[in-house]
Amino acid sequence: MSRQVLWTYAFMDRPYELFGSACEFWTAVTDTRLSELRGENKEFTTLLPDGADACVKVQGVSSGPGGAHLDFPVDDVREFVRSALRLGAETVAEHGTWAVLRSPAGQLFCTMPWRGQVTRPPVVHGSRLDQVCIDLAPSAYDAEVAFWGGLLPGWHSRPGSLPEFHVVEPPPGLPVRILLQRLGEERETTAHLDLACADIEATRAHHERLGAEFVARHSGWTVLRDPAGGTYCLTGRDPETGGRVSRP
Repeated sequence: MSRQVLWTYAFMDRPYELFGSACEFWTAVTDTRLSELRGENKEFTTLLPDGADACVKVQGVSSGPGGAHLDFPVDDVREFVRSALRLGAETVAEHGTWAVLRSPAGQLFCTMPWRGQVTRPPVVHGSRLDQVCIDLAPSAYDAEVAFWGGLLPGWHSRPGSLPEFHVVEPPPGLPVRILLQRLGEERETTAHLDLACADIEATRAHHERLGAEFVARHSGWTVLRDPAGGTYCLTGRDPETGGRVSRP
């Protein structure tokens, strides 16, 4: 049976009391507007681009600092869930037509029916939010690489640019990909958002004007903190293709 992933969402989770700050910042970054708020406590929203299909959502969480996770619209939710469970995932919650799952290393993700999304949002201000990075303890890394590579047929699972990175790249047209990062210490699994940037420093300056704070600079990426306290990375990748940009 089919379990094809037909669209992808990057879903940012932020403390509920800072939900408004997160929405204001990320709509400015992505040049989008908010959908109507959803959920029992109005804790969910989608960032809507003009002339394209949405691929970013925001959730206000009641506890913890938040982070990020992925949503996978598919052609067969039940088969996707069964495949995930066979590969070592756990079911966290079932909500009729959609489900919340947890990967073997503890990363949450959701699946739901595909609603016809086909058009990827454009590059905005020289950058594109296109990646969820899952940060993994060394002991969990290899199993998580195998899990995501096995779960997503048709995706290209390959080593990244550094030994501690592994990329799970979707077929052309899907807007969000996965980066697995092996950390240097044993700790709980977390996840954050990455943007592909034609010019990291120019994007950093733009984000700081919108309220972001500088955290750290590395070779090939810069870490920022949004006004809701969530860290994310600006990465030196081509915002059109997601691939590495060759530097002279």
